[in-house]
Amino acid sequence: MQAGSSSPPTSARRTSLSQSTSRRASQTDTFATEVPQNEFGGVLVTPQQIHMAFQFLDVDKKSRVTLENLRSRLGIFYDNMSLKDVRLLLSEEGELTEEYLHALLLPNEVKNFDPVAEAFKAYDPEETGFISREMLRYVFERLGYGALTEDDLDVLISCADADRDGRINLADFRAMLE
Repeated sequence: MQAGSSSPPTSARRTSLSQSTSRRASQTDTFATEVPQNEFGGVLVTPQQIHMAFQFLDVDKKSRVTLENLRSRLGIFYDNMSLKDVRLLLSEEGELTEEYLHALLLPNEVKNFDPVAEAFKAYDPEETGFISREMLRYVFERLGYGALTEDDLDVLISCADADRDGRINLADFRAMLE
């Protein structure tokens, strides 16, 4: 992919959030056994994780995530995400607050779901098991960091590559988020 390209580096681009979540059915049980659980048996989500996610989504820094904010941020990972998919993620008020996310996510009862593995899929849309250099370049450009050089990519991969095999796999991605 060339610097400044506006489409993700994949021939099998994700076109909607619903398509990506439908792949969850084929996920193996190995991920689910690694996922910490909350007191309700659902996925453990910490207040700090919710805060970090909210800060990422709150593009305007107004303590509210609007339809436009959500579409802008998720569109980085899900090319051509439909407005319908984005609306499904918003509260009835049409906005998300950090407090609403806390109330929704902390006491969840979602089982057999690995949020880290699902997030990894956004970086590995061709399901190779690794995040490609092209995808890193694409995501960082879409996040507004500009074009990355090969040296920049080497540094990013080196920092995230916990097992030192020269690539970023799910285990590396998981270690980076801990």
